[in-house]
Amino acid sequence: MPETAQYVDPRRWKALIFIALAQLMVVLDATIVNIALPSAQADLGISDGNRQWVITAYALAFGGLLLFGGRIADLWGRKQTFLVGLVGFAAASAIGGAAVNTGMLLGARALQGVFGALLAPSALSLLAVMFTDPKERAKAFGVFGAIAGGGGAVGLILGGVLTEYLDWRWTFFVNIPFAIIAAVGAIAVIREPVESHNSSRLDIPGVLLASTGLVALVYGFTRAESDGWSAGPTVGLFVAAAVLLIAFLIVESRVKAPLLPLRVVANRNRGGVYASLGLAIIGMFGLFLFLTYYMQVVKAYSPVRTGFAFLPMVAGMITGSTQIGARLMTRVPARLLMGPGFLVASVGMLLLTQIDLDTSYPALILPAFLLLGLGMGTAFMPAMSLATHGVEPRDAGVASAMVNTSQQVGGAIGTALLNTIAASATTEYAKSHAAAASSRKALELQSMVHGYTSAIWWAVGILVLAAVIAITMVKAGQQENGGAVAGSGEGAAEDAIPVMVH
Repeated sequence: MPETAQYVDPRRWKALIFIALAQLMVVLDATIVNIALPSAQADLGISDGNRQWVITAYALAFGGLLLFGGRIADLWGRKQTFLVGLVGFAAASAIGGAAVNTGMLLGARALQGVFGALLAPSALSLLAVMFTDPKERAKAFGVFGAIAGGGGAVGLILGGVLTEYLDWRWTFFVNIPFAIIAAVGAIAVIREPVESHNSSRLDIPGVLLASTGLVALVYGFTRAESDGWSAGPTVGLFVAAAVLLIAFLIVESRVKAPLLPLRVVANRNRGGVYASLGLAIIGMFGLFLFLTYYMQVVKAYSPVRTGFAFLPMVAGMITGSTQIGARLMTRVPARLLMGPGFLVASVGMLLLTQIDLDTSYPALILPAFLLLGLGMGTAFMPAMSLATHGVEPRDAGVASAMVNTSQQVGGAIGTALLNTIAASATTEYAKSHAAAASSRKALELQSMVHGYTSAIWWAVGILVLAAVIAITMVKAGQQENGGAVAGSGEGAAEDAIPVMVH
């Protein structure tokens, strides 16, 4: 076992505070802008056709550059990459908050995505190389997993409060104090093991192929949502993404220092994690999208009330991650946390298929949110752990980037796929019930709810599929002894390595 496995950083718990704060900032930004978007659109005169780019510009830059950001963390050093990501993200947020026109806001969102792609994988990989004791790592990744899972819902709350009581610009400005505190703390307490650096040259062809391929894939799903799945531009983007990503895999199998060493994704356990986590995010993104509109449009909740309605889910995620996942991770195989976790979440999603115009929040939505939170929190913790399990320290950054990539691509797919299903079901219901409708407004709302429930049924199935993949593909056992991020070189018996609680 490498020496890095035995290194214990005396300031690791202080470092966790600032790493978690940075991760919270990135995760919050994925949803905090959504609630502020109508206000920003009115203030800056953004057209209906361009408003989606406030979200898409961030998603394209972030999703397209994550693998590049992960490898940069391995090459530059994770602490340095972490700090550059923090400073850049804060600067981009300041530009966004000060935006005076559409172009300035979209440029700021793209810059946020670029620096987020540096920040997110470096944060996760720092934990992977700093926490070496299995039980401590379980606690650290329990916190990290809770933030990754619940941060999006917190973003809805914070976005509602800032938009309603201050101004939409504060959904950008709020990132600046987060970044300053995290950067100052990181400089003071983070000490990255020098031997975990990767001295190889950067794989430029791999960077270009991976980035353009992922951008084409994410953009293809965005166009599918607006233009339809069979539209020429949509099909063209999917074909381009497939060609570019296949070419990327071919290049990576042949170059000496690949951007993504195929040993990172070829491992059965990590492959199962990336697949099941991506599927789970597809279902969850649909939930945030539909339930936000359901509560604000159908139930007439204010932005703040809508945000607070998600709090039980956040509490469930924190409980599932820190109290269930972290405590059981060293006692049971990971698949017995991930699989049941996704199934519990699917039961919560199943309850939400019963929503109607007069659904009671305490009677149905609240228990559904609690089940979703508990299930996803329990599953996220071992998923974050296994993502960097068994990799060599020099590959920790890119392995961490694959977690974020699966989440980002899953989010783009989920938004496009489930929104398209909901829109089609809404239209069909409105046409078939138009003659019998008592009022146009009632028909409109009932059609909307029908569309949401139709898409949520698909989300239930997707979560069940995530559970099946986790149970069948993830074969690692519980952590039984100490160890670090190690031992995934070619020829290692990775399927037999016990779970490292990263």
